[in-house]
Order: sequence, then structure tokens, then C-alpha cells
Amino acid sequence: MKDVTRILNDIQQGDTRAVDKLLPLVYEELRLLAAQKLYQERPGQTLEATALVHEAYLRLVGVDGQNWQGRGHFFIAAAEAMRRILIENARRKQRCKRGGGHHRLDLDQAEISAEESSNDLIALDEALAKLAEEDTVKANLVKLRYFAGLTTEQASEALGISRATACRYWSYARAWLFHELDESR
Repeated sequence: MKDVTRILNDIQQGDTRAVDKLLPLVYEELRLLAAQKLYQERPGQTLEATALVHEAYLRLVGVDGQNWQGRGHFFIAAAEAMRRILIENARRKQRCKRGGGHHRLDLDQAEISAEESSNDLIALDEALAKLAEEDTVKANLVKLRYFAGLTTEQASEALGISRATACRYWSYARAWLFHELDESR
């Protein structure tokens, strides 16, 4: 680990190439630190360890005038940077603009189901008609997935769009329909 201290000293001296040498040496330790920080967070955290490491690393090496006093000082600063990122993320989630105070629902758990009554099926049909006015491709994707029972790959092939696009459209359409159905109730 003397390499880490040497590279930190090189960064202090203004060697820009040293920044590129540092990340491979400290990445795994930073990732473990990030995973530990995220483990202490409440369920529903959308930030992943990799993203937390990258953001913290950019903050650490992007600041001019850092005076690293060794490897330990660097990791303490990394832990503090991760803590600040998590706090900023939590504050951002609490803002009304980001849906603060509303109950969050994972889209994979949101089921659009019309098995209980014909009224639900009619409401789904009306919501789907509204979606079709907004975006026919997304509405057609819902029809293929929900009513025809096609997989994402099969539906994307039928619509002539990529699988990734079909996944994004499916997520959007499910959320849109769930919201529309919830509003109509």
C-alpha cells in the first residue's frame, strides 16, 4: 500500500497521470466501504455501491489543493464523501419535487390486473385508449405484452424496436397506466 501513499503524494504535486493510477489500487477497498455504507441505509435505496464509489472518487480527486497525509487520510475522506452523497440523495428524495411524502412503489411490484371485474377491464381499456392517443407504440407494446402474452423480446421484434427500448417503453407504460387507473378509482 506504499504505492497508494506515493500516488497520493504525486497527485498533491500536480501529476495528473497519477489520478489514473490511483483508482485501480483503491477501487476494491472503496467498493467495500460503499457497500458497508449502503448496507446501513434503509431499504429502497436507489444508489448502488459502484455509483457511490465513482461519485466519491470524482469528488476526492477533483478537488485542488488536497493534502493527503497518507492512505488512511484518503479513506477517511472517501468515507466522508460517501456519507455526504448519501445525505444529498436522501434530501433530494424528500423534496416534494421528487415525490417526497408520497408512498414509493417499485414498478416490478405494480400489477396492472383486470381479473377481478369487467369494470376494471373497461377502465384499463379506456386508459389504454388515452395512452394510444399519446403514444401508439407504447400502447401497442402493452397490448402485445398484456393481452397477447408476448415476452419483451417477442414484442420488441413485432414492433421493430430494440429490446432496450421495449423495456423502457414497458416501464413507462406500466407506470402511466397504473397512475391513470389509480386516478380513475
